[in-house]
Amino acid sequence: MFAAALIQGCDEGKANAAVEQVVITVDQELNARQKVTAHMKAGDYDGLIGIKLRGNSSLGFNQKKYTVELIDEQGKELDAELLGMPAHSDWVLLAPYNDVSAVRDPLAFQLWRDMGHWAPRTRMVELTLNGDYRGIYILSEAIKRGKDRVDIAKMKKGDTAGLDVTGGYLLRIDTYNDDDATFTSKVPGIGEGNMTSQVVWSCIYPKKKKLQPEQLAYIQNYVDTVEQVIQSEGFADPKTGYARYIDVPSFVDYFIHTELSLNADGYKRSAYFYKEKQSADGSGGKLVAGPVWDYNLAYGNANYANANNLEAWCFEGASNNPTPALWQRLLQDPVFRRAVKVRYQSLRKDVLSNKAINEYVDRHARLLAPYLDRHFEKYPELLVDSTQKQQPAMPQFQGGFPPMGSGFPPMGSGFPPMGGGFGGFGGGGFNMVGMFAAYRVSSYDEEIKVLKQWLADRLAFLDRNIERFDKDWQPRIQEPKEIKMQMPPFGGGGFRFPFPH
Repeated sequence: MFAAALIQGCDEGKANAAVEQVVITVDQELNARQKVTAHMKAGDYDGLIGIKLRGNSSLGFNQKKYTVELIDEQGKELDAELLGMPAHSDWVLLAPYNDVSAVRDPLAFQLWRDMGHWAPRTRMVELTLNGDYRGIYILSEAIKRGKDRVDIAKMKKGDTAGLDVTGGYLLRIDTYNDDDATFTSKVPGIGEGNMTSQVVWSCIYPKKKKLQPEQLAYIQNYVDTVEQVIQSEGFADPKTGYARYIDVPSFVDYFIHTELSLNADGYKRSAYFYKEKQSADGSGGKLVAGPVWDYNLAYGNANYANANNLEAWCFEGASNNPTPALWQRLLQDPVFRRAVKVRYQSLRKDVLSNKAINEYVDRHARLLAPYLDRHFEKYPELLVDSTQKQQPAMPQFQGGFPPMGSGFPPMGSGFPPMGGGFGGFGGGGFNMVGMFAAYRVSSYDEEIKVLKQWLADRLAFLDRNIERFDKDWQPRIQEPKEIKMQMPPFGGGGFRFPFPH
């Protein structure tokens, strides 16, 4: 089944045939605020694009991420295929800078597809920008509405009542800015030591400039209903409880996928949902979990938010950002836990088998092998010698980022550490790679070995615990409670810690 899934949709098998070349020429300085016009050659596409920098803290990385929009001579959006992927105008060039394996995002997306859902298709490429080699990149579909992407109904301005207003909507829990239509959850998020319990949702389709007041009111009310029903006393009732409002199988899969990844941002950042239009007979129209996005700091690759603790659970939250309380509440329902167990054990036979996952990782490593020397010559800071691997990246804190008032960083500590050490200044300046890394490696082969061992260990942990889901296992409960902001939010927008994205 796993091998067959690799050729679904746009022949995913072609993604593993070769690393393609992407050449971009631009005569303006790139920024993260608005796209500038450039020219791109990628496979059969040879034309204009709008391009801008992408990310938050990752803007400080030596290797940048980019948002790309295909455009025509008039500057209008142009749908076109890229490297065999279905036609669309919106694309992303993901920089695997803080993922030495360069496999974590493609692996996460592939697993989600193999579980039966849409996830961004990817192609491994080398980028040259204005004649300068920029290294290995992941060319990815952006998460957008569309027949070959998130296939939900297209909404018009007049869809403001009746069945028309019920969908489709594409939602996200993430950082946000003034261009996003947002609303705050009526249920506080959880996590120990958080500065706030505020969970903010964004409606990213329809976009804010096209979203009608009635549409925003409808989707906000629907999400409020979902979250409040899940927290209610009768939340597990099969007719009036959460199953009436959410697509349970997608939530089961999203839980399994997130917990396997032990993503530092799991559930609370880059968390997408969508809602399709309700059918005339009253069926459908439920809230669906997914697609998945942003796994460069997952699979054992981060040293905060319990992401380097193999026996941690993402749904329990950590002290970097509030985790939606709905996940721990769902796990209090024996029926939901039973569904997780049955699904997980089924997936372990094929999609999530050690053999299938290792084969994917190995195939990816073989694909990149001829190109790695150039990549690491461009970014030598990605690999370290044996002495640097033994130095701690940063002070470790139970649960994640320390709460305010903990004294972090310690006064006079010189954090980040001075000198040429791991995670500090020296050599080429401040090393953002080391700052959040759970470990460092001296070679790509070592990275692949570490990753595969981590995946085996994490699956073994899930095997032991999910086996008990319908027996004596109970989730650790933290009651949601409102926590007021203790300091101004970072940047001009949503509350966030300055962790790499």
